Amino acid sequence: MNLNLYGHAGSWLMVDCGATFNVPLRPEFDKRFDIHREAFVIPDPAFIVDKVDQLAGIVITHAHEDHIGALLHVWSKLQCPIYTTAFTAEVIRRKFYSAEIFVELPIVEVNSGDDLDIGPFNVRWLSITHSIPEPQALLISTPLGDVFHTADWKIDKAPVVGNKFKPSRFKALAHKNIIAMVCDSTNALRKGYSISEKECEKGLGALISKATGRVVVSCFASNLARVITLARIAQQTGRYVALAGRSLENMVSIARLTGHWPDELSFTPLRHIGYLPPHEVMIVATGSQGEPNAALSKMATGVFRACLLEKGDSVIFSSIVIPGNEAFIEKVLQQLRDIGVNVTQSENSTHIIHASGHPNELDLQDMYSWVKPNCAVPTHGESAHMLANANIAREAGVLKQVVGTNGDVFDLVNAALFPSFTDVARLAIK
Repeated sequence: MNLNLYGHAGSWLMVDCGATFNVPLRPEFDKRFDIHREAFVIPDPAFIVDKVDQLAGIVITHAHEDHIGALLHVWSKLQCPIYTTAFTAEVIRRKFYSAEIFVELPIVEVNSGDDLDIGPFNVRWLSITHSIPEPQALLISTPLGDVFHTADWKIDKAPVVGNKFKPSRFKALAHKNIIAMVCDSTNALRKGYSISEKECEKGLGALISKATGRVVVSCFASNLARVITLARIAQQTGRYVALAGRSLENMVSIARLTGHWPDELSFTPLRHIGYLPPHEVMIVATGSQGEPNAALSKMATGVFRACLLEKGDSVIFSSIVIPGNEAFIEKVLQQLRDIGVNVTQSENSTHIIHASGHPNELDLQDMYSWVKPNCAVPTHGESAHMLANANIAREAGVLKQVVGTNGDVFDLVNAALFPSFTDVARLAIK
């Protein structure tokens, strides 16, 4: 989850407002409704709620749950403008509608390259590549200096959705006074460069073209590039492709609305899939993390209404195993094996069938060498990832690195770390 606050001249700017799972996939029982609910954790907003009159606005960098999920729970206490791109704005609106929160959100839609003054902050949106449409890095400027906030990113020269990564955009930042680069550390322990999303097309195409029965591919619903790739492979291999899962249907709908879905690609209604010969069927399904109520889990247990999986069918996990979900995924894997389904996971496949949306070691090294910030502030991941990020920054020539923990406060001008929000008044005065 992410909730970042930048303070200057008596005002605050919030960047992202995300949620995470308390225990991966373990639901809590709600006695009032006799149902299980997923247990979310959100950042504690008490500090900024107490100063809500000083909050100039909320900037959302992209539409992943760990960057927007807490808005449902905290916006009513903040009620300030939300600045984001059109795709992310539509995801946020639909989240509120689905939760039956019927409010007219004060969303200001921006485009990449826009410059806006939000209170005493000037914010420029910089297009970057990630695993969802319209991801944005931010250049946050004040008279004291500029902060480069990367959000989630990678170097992808063939991203399938959106424009390819442009180094020149970030090399230009070296001519500014970048007092700090606040940077994604998720894959800092991985060597080399990150894999391009385009590479998945070749690997998935090889597996699907050899399959003789039905093919089910499970991936993250927000990874529209992967869904587009699978729709193209379906065309190339003569298969009808259907979506299984409301989150997938919703994301494709938003992609169509905002111009990110290719007009030549279409889906077969799921209700027709059961009447087609198995070798003509492809299903893109939710449930890559073994979620009990997702489409793939229902297929594995034989209770999926649209079709039954049979011996000789294939299931491909075009995703990674998120730590903590191993037992859930293994349960689904065993159920699929019991049916006689051929299962392929990205971790043990000889083909590239998944690409992460985060920077590896050399991505980070390049970015630090281009931007040349005075200080590196690693974020995301656990302490090992952030320390690895700091070491990469040091090797790239960044003289100062500040690694903290959740709730820490940084004086970005002087690259100093305070232990907690209790000392934040000193920052506000500065």
